[in-house]
Amino acid sequence: MSNLIEAKGVTLRYGRNKTAVDDVSFTLPKGRVVGLLGHNGAGKTTLMKALVGLKATEGELTVLGRSPVAERSQLLTELSYIPDVAVLPRWARAHELITLMSGLQPKFSAERARQLLRRTSVGLNDKVKSLSKGMVVQLHLALIAAIDAKLMILDEPTLGLDVISRKGFYEMLIDEWCDGERSVLISTHQVEEIEALLTDVLMMDEGKLVLNLSLEAMESRFVALSHDPEAAEEVARAHPLLRYRSMGGKPAALFDGAPPPHLESMGQRFRPSLVDLFVALTRKPELAPRA
Repeated sequence: MSNLIEAKGVTLRYGRNKTAVDDVSFTLPKGRVVGLLGHNGAGKTTLMKALVGLKATEGELTVLGRSPVAERSQLLTELSYIPDVAVLPRWARAHELITLMSGLQPKFSAERARQLLRRTSVGLNDKVKSLSKGMVVQLHLALIAAIDAKLMILDEPTLGLDVISRKGFYEMLIDEWCDGERSVLISTHQVEEIEALLTDVLMMDEGKLVLNLSLEAMESRFVALSHDPEAAEEVARAHPLLRYRSMGGKPAALFDGAPPPHLESMGQRFRPSLVDLFVALTRKPELAPRA
């Protein structure tokens, strides 16, 4: 299977007036760590629900070679999924959840789950209700990562966690699950925290896919140019994607492609961050016009 996900013209509507996912097309090969980025309400969670068969869509969609809706039971035995509202039973102990997973998921390894838990501060006898939010997320990841799957789908997995907990989660994910064959699709709006983990970016805005690119291709396609304040009007006339201030405080502009040649002598190129690109290509919900 060359692509773990194949989506072509995927559209999902709520009623007559709300299009949550609008004509989205992409593929996800094996061995990739893909960030699905967008503001809250951009359509990320709806798309992920479609990928695991919770929402029917228009267009063509296969995940691990299966139709997510028609073959959902089989599909859920072959992938790992943590939704944005993931909840573990508060009464259960960690070892009881491992036993439960062993009975529910044919590709789950109890020994692997215990091995992963040893990387965390969660004990086998700890009850979920006694754990901090960060520890619950670590426990959930250990359970999901113990499934022998080729694809993991994570919807805002670190939402509400502190910086240290988020860092620990992603370190465990990369160290213990990503092996060059498996792929991960991570939905988040915490762009700056996951840029270093990603191989590819899918960026959504108001239901549409506005960017589908590898990080390597992004570096060669998008160019940032810092410049003196005196050159601001000349730079503005070149219609950059974004005008902002660089980390050094100098005015800067972000271009899709090389800046016009006459601007090159007015400034200095530098690598734009994924956050800068995110700001340039998506619209913050608070800026949207009111109905």
